[in-house]
Amino acid sequence: MKLKKSELRDFLLEKADFYARKSFIEEDPILIPHRFSQNDDIEISGLLAATLAWGQRKTIIAKSEDLIERMDDAPADFVKNASRNDLETFNGFVHRTFQAEDIKGLIRALKVLYSEYDSIGDFFGQHLDGQEHLGAAYTAFKRYLLDNGLPNRAAKHFGDPTKGSACKRITMYSRWMTRSAKEGIDFGIWDINPALLSLPLDVHSGRVARSLGLLKRKQSDWKAVLELDGAVRKIEPNDPARLDYALFGLGVYEGWK
Repeated sequence: MKLKKSELRDFLLEKADFYARKSFIEEDPILIPHRFSQNDDIEISGLLAATLAWGQRKTIIAKSEDLIERMDDAPADFVKNASRNDLETFNGFVHRTFQAEDIKGLIRALKVLYSEYDSIGDFFGQHLDGQEHLGAAYTAFKRYLLDNGLPNRAAKHFGDPTKGSACKRITMYSRWMTRSAKEGIDFGIWDINPALLSLPLDVHSGRVARSLGLLKRKQSDWKAVLELDGAVRKIEPNDPARLDYALFGLGVYEGWK
């Protein structure tokens, strides 16, 4: 479906308003960080949920809840204080290819991060590298995790733009943490300009974006993310990730082709 530029803008903003409601996230992994009120609990539980976010959403939520329960429903306290023996609580955990040793390594790396930075958001903010997106922070975050305990076998779970990855999960997580909380969905706890956010690019959003003429590139990689950035920032320059709701809703709920 091709629309004139003015029609496309109005159409997408209308859809974004319609789908940016809590009633549409009842089966979304963002429900996990909504269980918490403290910022460090929110960003840690959010990272865990985003890291597991592939496959059926009900399964993602169930597996995320499993992890949180193994941390005694206190993710920040667990990450900051977990001993080697405490990490044995994850024995037997499996979500597709993400296994017990992967979550143990991630917790070890996050424990180091919290000893050196105020938060994950603080780490991201210090690694923007003057870019107009968060790509440099994603690369730095992955390298930091690998340098501080994340096993190499788990590297595939964290996107790196320099390797061409679309970074779908970490981009989604960045939206959760950075966008304003005014709609009651995202949290707005990171001191990062939301104008730097990109849209999570997956099979649904990519199909809709190409159908609407927002994206020409056929591969769903980092170059495609930047191309889509350019298109949506012309429509909503101060809050481009708002349009994620429109593309997601059109793809998932309306079966947009």
